Amino acid sequence: MTWLPILALAVLAFLIVAFVFRLPKSGWAMFGAVLMFGLAGYALQGSPGMPAAPKSVASNDRGSGEAMVDARRALFDPAQPKPHYLTVSDGFARRGKYERAANILRSGLAENPAHGEGWLALANALVEHAEGQVTPASLYAYGKAEGALPGHPGPAYFLGFALIRSGQPMQARAVWSDLLESSPPDAPWRADLAERIAQLDELIARMQGARPQ
Repeated sequence: MTWLPILALAVLAFLIVAFVFRLPKSGWAMFGAVLMFGLAGYALQGSPGMPAAPKSVASNDRGSGEAMVDARRALFDPAQPKPHYLTVSDGFARRGKYERAANILRSGLAENPAHGEGWLALANALVEHAEGQVTPASLYAYGKAEGALPGHPGPAYFLGFALIRSGQPMQARAVWSDLLESSPPDAPWRADLAERIAQLDELIARMQGARPQ
């Protein structure tokens, strides 16, 4: 029975990469092979029934930091200048130095508490620093970002992704559904958001199907 959560996690990882992050279909076979290779290695060397052992902190992936910053910036007007602290913080985040990025943002926001993109950047950095877990501090930052950016999709959009990563797809769907319902009919992000909700529904259905009856 201990293998069921592992298999469900593998399915979740594949669906997130393939549908949420839109891995090209040409790469599905390779990514699936990597997952299967990892599961095979775990079957040979791992002990899924044993309690977890302490592990050293792995270095953060630079590519994920760059993707996170670029995705956030895509939701804001590039013609608007960024405050210096956000520029510096983004530089650390791109290199996977999320704790440094968060500390710089905290200092900048202390002097500029109404800066919505800064709060969103802080929320994302806190999630990354917590290895994909949604923490009370990151939820607070997402809330501050939403309050400073009324009508902007960024806070709910990224909170949804964070909830998926932390294993809470139902909560993510609720957040994204609320965003879709509150978005204007001509909002440019509606079609993409509706598609992602449909993909998330598929993911949830597959996960529920993987659970023991």
